[in-house]
Amino acid sequence: MAEAEAAAAAAAAAAAAVLPVAVFGCRPRVAGGVCFLEERVVLHAAGAGCLRLHIDHKWHNFIPGTKKSRGVQALAVSPDRRFLALSEAAGERPVLAVYELSAERARRRKVLAAEEQPARQAVSLAFSPDSQLLAAATAPPEGHLACWLWEKQQLVATVRVPAAGDGPCQVSFNPQDNTQVCITGNGYFKLFKYSEGYLKQMNLQRGEPENYLCHAWLSAEEVICGTDTGKLSLFETGDLRWEKSLEYRKPPRKQEERTTEEYESGAAFEDTSLQQHSLPQISAVAAYSKGFACSPSPGVVLLFEKTSEEEAYEERQEVWLPQDLFSTDPKKSSRQDITWICFSPSEEVMVVSTNKNQLYMFTMFSNKLIREKISYFSYMNFPLHSNSITGLDMCTWKPILATCSLDRSVRIWNYKKNTLELCKEYQEEAHTVSLHPTGLFCLVGFSDKLRFISLLYEDMHVFKEFAVKKCRECSFSNGGHLFAIVNGNVIQIYSGITFQNVTNLKGHTGMVHAIKWSSDDTKLVSCDTHGAVYKWNLLTGKKESECVLKTCIYSSISLTYDAKIIFAVGSDQTLKEISESSIKHEVPARDVVYTTVAVSRSGCLVFVGTSLGTIRAMKYPLTQKKNFSEYQAHAGAVTKMTVTSDDQFLLTASEDGCVFIWRVHDKEPGEVKEEQKLEYAEEVLIMRSDIDEKTQAILDLQNCVRDLQTESEYELRLKDIYCEEKIKSLEENFTQEIDFLKAKHQILQEEKEKQKLQHEVQLSELIDKQAKEVKQLESDSSQKLSMENEKYQELQVKSQKMEEEYEKQLHSLEESKTKAVAELKEQYEKKLKHKSVLLEETKESMMKQIKAHEEMEKQIYEDGDKEIFELKDKYEKQLLEEKESNIQLKGEIGVMNKRLNSLQKELKDRNRDIEEMRLEQQKLQDIIKSLEKDILALKTDVKERTETILEKEKYVYELKMKNQELQNFKFVLSYKIEESKKQIESRENDIETMKKQISEMEEELEQFRKESVELKLNITQLQQKQKATAGEVHREMEKRQNMETLIKRFKADLHNCVRFINDSKKMKDGIRELYTKYMHQPDVVEAQAEDGDLQQQYKKQQEHNERNLAVLRKKVMKDKEIQHTAYMRIVQENMSLIKEINDLRQELRVANAQVHNLESALRLNKSKKAIQDTAPSAELPSGPAVLRLNPEMESEKIIEMQQLEIQYLRDQVQEMGKALNSPGSVSFS
Repeated sequence: MAEAEAAAAAAAAAAAAVLPVAVFGCRPRVAGGVCFLEERVVLHAAGAGCLRLHIDHKWHNFIPGTKKSRGVQALAVSPDRRFLALSEAAGERPVLAVYELSAERARRRKVLAAEEQPARQAVSLAFSPDSQLLAAATAPPEGHLACWLWEKQQLVATVRVPAAGDGPCQVSFNPQDNTQVCITGNGYFKLFKYSEGYLKQMNLQRGEPENYLCHAWLSAEEVICGTDTGKLSLFETGDLRWEKSLEYRKPPRKQEERTTEEYESGAAFEDTSLQQHSLPQISAVAAYSKGFACSPSPGVVLLFEKTSEEEAYEERQEVWLPQDLFSTDPKKSSRQDITWICFSPSEEVMVVSTNKNQLYMFTMFSNKLIREKISYFSYMNFPLHSNSITGLDMCTWKPILATCSLDRSVRIWNYKKNTLELCKEYQEEAHTVSLHPTGLFCLVGFSDKLRFISLLYEDMHVFKEFAVKKCRECSFSNGGHLFAIVNGNVIQIYSGITFQNVTNLKGHTGMVHAIKWSSDDTKLVSCDTHGAVYKWNLLTGKKESECVLKTCIYSSISLTYDAKIIFAVGSDQTLKEISESSIKHEVPARDVVYTTVAVSRSGCLVFVGTSLGTIRAMKYPLTQKKNFSEYQAHAGAVTKMTVTSDDQFLLTASEDGCVFIWRVHDKEPGEVKEEQKLEYAEEVLIMRSDIDEKTQAILDLQNCVRDLQTESEYELRLKDIYCEEKIKSLEENFTQEIDFLKAKHQILQEEKEKQKLQHEVQLSELIDKQAKEVKQLESDSSQKLSMENEKYQELQVKSQKMEEEYEKQLHSLEESKTKAVAELKEQYEKKLKHKSVLLEETKESMMKQIKAHEEMEKQIYEDGDKEIFELKDKYEKQLLEEKESNIQLKGEIGVMNKRLNSLQKELKDRNRDIEEMRLEQQKLQDIIKSLEKDILALKTDVKERTETILEKEKYVYELKMKNQELQNFKFVLSYKIEESKKQIESRENDIETMKKQISEMEEELEQFRKESVELKLNITQLQQKQKATAGEVHREMEKRQNMETLIKRFKADLHNCVRFINDSKKMKDGIRELYTKYMHQPDVVEAQAEDGDLQQQYKKQQEHNERNLAVLRKKVMKDKEIQHTAYMRIVQENMSLIKEINDLRQELRVANAQVHNLESALRLNKSKKAIQDTAPSAELPSGPAVLRLNPEMESEKIIEMQQLEIQYLRDQVQEMGKALNSPGSVSFS
């Protein structure tokens, strides 16, 4: 084995070496798919590994995955940004690998043991804050959470996390706690604490379970979660603190983007339909210092910031994905789901990834004045392919390559600058692309046509179209004067100048998969699906050589520079070297299918792409040994591959939508290869109309600049004049003010000297008074202090005694606690020993039930821990109570000390009180004066109030007059009530007319019933006619069979006669026998004549029956519609009658209420006779209510009758539907 490994290593060293220098692509839906390593360095998943790229400098650094990797499913970067963890699907089992990022080329540090991992793949990864632990969550519903001490490759803890169903799950560590883990998924939000080899749940989930799609830590205690219903939930230490439901966001509209009214209407309709069928769904959340960012609907990220109000976080900004100007549908980019959000270390840049393989960035604004409510992302570098790449080609004049994809786009890349130069999306899928050697034109094969496209400065212009559908392969010649097109199994050669069809190469029986030109453009090599490889001579248009292997379906071929050797790959898992119409050599692929092949210009290197996405580099001549270097690159099958003309770069494309640029290193020991520095062309094409537009725009701008210059000069002159005048006026004003202030200053100085003398006299007097008062206060305070000192000493003695007593009590309690804890520990240790003995016995006897015993052991540990925690809580509560009592005693001692200090302060306060009392004396005198003024004011108020009393008496008299007017108004209202009764009678007459209409409707229903009966009879007649025609058809079929048997007999007899063709007599006898045998039957001729007539009659009758059936169906449909309209009309009329009845009742009630209110308001105090006179008017409203009992009963009966009729109509409609759907009626169709 050692010798074999040494041989393989030597062979790999001898083989060619390639190194990825650029990657154009991104892998979607990877957990943690984008993150920052430095301020301007981003890491994201691409192909079968990860890519480090600098946003400004555009350098790329690819980190390949493990062997046979099918792509990264989850990644995580450690907080110190030194390590990278990847979860990959490689082979049969998942792989967890940790890479070190400190070196220039990342190297694999550790691969965690596959035997200890759960069988399912890890879909989320997270490093602990100290980068020592790695948490991995596997996919639900049978999810697991595993913690690794990855440096030692040790699985330290696992726990099962069952989910309610499928869906994404996410795991993360507390940013300030190495042992706290959070995991969310479909139906659960859980916090775990890692300790002593176990993950213990810290929170209890309350309320209904929700599908949590993502989460992020905002602080050491707060976690924000997003659900599939658009709800944001903020949890603090596991408990729900804040919730907010977000709405589905529609992209904002700009007037500049609305090009035509048709586009506006179409886009508006599509947006409304999308909103109706879409619900908010928070697909990504990320935290930053001011708050967090989340994506509630496709194409938008909302920025939330913390507030001091009750709502913890408030929305500040919307950031939308930009419209793709290269696309046929610019708004399609705003419908992408945002799968991951990350911030740079300084939080100046936000980067997001989408489900369409795109990366966007947004520069955060720190200044609140600059920030807008709605902002837009920009592409991090350029738009990428979002689907499988079907075509790839390069040119010789420029360092560019062209790709086309199933995402309907064609892109031009610069592999020297690592940039995208041109991009355009079309209506159809593109299957193949070929660049002209000059790099100014390209051929693209779409599903409907082949297009010759000019590559302009900023656009792609279709110059000519060829009617070749689903062209899968096309290629320019090395000189560019010809190009070949594959049309099914025919290769068509066209002139690149006149676009005329020069020749057609025919000979392939299968679909042509690949074509290659020789270096001198005189020969063409092609391969097809039937295992044929042909070399064509274009001067003669015929095959020069061929090699056919029908068991192989060829997918790709390549030629050496001299066109003598052909390399071909196909479905038989071998690389074939074909020369002189025969296979000279075959190299097996070893459990892999080769999909593409490319040869360097020198012919020394052969590169092969596989179905697993790997690249194999080989040296020529080929050997049977494993003499190649294999590189992990793509996550899908390699579709296209080519080598640049200077042999410096290898270009590969794959089904995963990624383009790889490889630098070729082919330096053997002792050989130094000088790299040729090629000078590339810098010319570009531009349309004449574009030049005219730009020149016109330049002229317009120059004119605008001149106009602005003249305007600005004129405005500046006016401003100068205005400013000079203003300066003069200000100078004059300031001189006047300075003189005035100088004079004022002198006056103030004189007043200041006078006031100084006065204040000195007053100060001397006050000092003398203060000295006397201080002496008196000192004598008083000395006596009080002596008394307070004696009290303080007594209190100190008492406090010392109390402290000694409580300290003794504390010591006794602590000793009792330690004893109790020790006793409990001994008890549980004995229990544990006993349990361990039982476990050992069960292990020896029952090896099959190890899992069950381990669960029992875990439960025992948990119960013991719970009991210990309960006892601890009890004794800790007791300790807290005793400590609180000690604190109270200490507080009382502090209070006594404070009292002493307060007494000292009181002495100072009393001195202040004396001065305050003097000031209060002056205030009281001022108050006395103000009170005297108030007395005068009150006297004036008394006079004014007497006047108001007189005015109120007048107002009472006016109210009495109004009362009389209201009595008159009452009689008017009684008259109106009588008129309303008359209106009610008219409404009752309307109800009777409605009844008559209902009776007419009943008659119409009877007519409909009769018509339905007639239709049934017609249907039965048609069914009988159909049966009769079927019988006739059966008879005709029997006649036809009889005629066929006669014809067969005649043919057999005729065949016997043919034997005697040389003997004329026997031939005549045979023919006579045939004539007498067959021609004496007249039925044969008549049958032949009748066959045509019967068929024509049968066809006519069939067409007649079909027409009748169509007419009957139309009648039935019309009847159904008429019945439905009649039914709806009856229902509407019924509803209108019920509404009118209810309106009349309400009017009656309102009238009664008005009468009652008027009587209560007026409060008439009349005699009993007057009451008797008014009694009939009060009884009037009650009469119609009694009379209206009969109309109510009648309306209820009418409604019941209408309901019965409606039910009868429904039954009739159902019977008609059954009759139409019966087998007899269907047989006509």
